Amino acid sequence: MSGFKSLPYFEQLKTNIEADPAPYIKKAKGIYEFHIQNKDNQEQVWTINLKDKGEVTAEPSKSKPDIVITVSDDNFVDLVDGKINGNKAFMERKLKVKGNIMLATKLDGVLQAAKAKAKL
Repeated sequence: MSGFKSLPYFEQLKTNIEADPAPYIKKAKGIYEFHIQNKDNQEQVWTINLKDKGEVTAEPSKSKPDIVITVSDDNFVDLVDGKINGNKAFMERKLKVKGNIMLATKLDGVLQAAKAKAKL
């Protein structure tokens, strides 16, 4: 997993979500699978289960994800840092979404809450 700028963000999400999953589950209610691609064309898959468990794993979802988001490593970091807007990134094809697109709008609050706690 080296070579991914997004790694500390996902580690912080894991720490925050697993320490107190209830508010995150209440906010997002879904299984999110991220396909993060770095500059070397390597891919790392992360699953954030906010449907019932409140867990973050560095692997594909064991059950069917509600939404699959494919994004570059740099664009993921920019999304979390607030440098680009999720809707704009989607429209500019900087991120691809399969599944329940409405869940993507709920995820923004989760990412921002985790970032605020992490002070990344």
